[in-house]
Amino acid sequence: MTKLYQKLSKLNLSAEEIKKGVAADSMSLGNIERSEVLKSIFSFIDLTSLNSTDFTEQIKKFVGKAADFKKSYPEMNNVAAVCVFPNFVQPAREALKKSGIKLAVVSGSFPTSQTFLEIKTAETEIALRNGADEVDIVMPTGTFLSKNYDSVIEEITTLRQVAGDATLKVILETGVLNNPDLIYKASVIAMDSGADFIKTSTGKTPVSATPEAAWVMCRAIKDYYNETGIIVGFKAAGGISTPDEALVYYNIVANVLGEKWLCKERFRIGASRLANNLLKELYPKKPAYF
Repeated sequence: MTKLYQKLSKLNLSAEEIKKGVAADSMSLGNIERSEVLKSIFSFIDLTSLNSTDFTEQIKKFVGKAADFKKSYPEMNNVAAVCVFPNFVQPAREALKKSGIKLAVVSGSFPTSQTFLEIKTAETEIALRNGADEVDIVMPTGTFLSKNYDSVIEEITTLRQVAGDATLKVILETGVLNNPDLIYKASVIAMDSGADFIKTSTGKTPVSATPEAAWVMCRAIKDYYNETGIIVGFKAAGGISTPDEALVYYNIVANVLGEKWLCKERFRIGASRLANNLLKELYPKKPAYF
């Protein structure tokens, strides 16, 4: 363990204090135009297709639709990324064309992280070789909960090295951790092991993203930044489908971390249904796009 981890390993806030923090930081943005914020949120989306029924032609159509978005909405900024399984990286890369959208891939035996590190390493290497720009991996939750923190650090550090210049997002699976101190501890371990983003959830567990987990993670990011000067991004994912839900996470990021984080390089929302629901509110007379 590093001295930094030892210093930042505990949140030191009660559940009531966290609840009050979430309530305060989830408040509305006052005079800021709602429609402009929703447009910004749209540009922070990692548009996701991670289904057992996915197949090559469907992924091409899904990614191609995202790539062509500006033809129908020229005044809007496009989504930040599309996220697919590793075996679909090549067709997704072809379908993205020159859209400027990043190609993200879930890797490392998503969503359980239950396999050999050599397999996680190989899967990540192949995905990057085939054209992925970003890699979302799952922290080995069982290993973390068994308090084998050195093994967790070794794994994330290894995959950080494999990822090279690609953006590495580490999923904490906060709905399973179910404890603010554990969420904070996992956040610090992931950041100190080289994560570019820390992410709430895979979206494959009964409890996914929650405002409370997001607040704790953002607090950890702020504390880590104050100690190191290193900016780590935040990604909320799992069950976020309405504009109002997305605004809660936007406001938490805005209030805990500040305006510096309100860009696609530092804030993402992993979603599949959210994009259409944002467009439905912004352009009620247009048909669903995705």
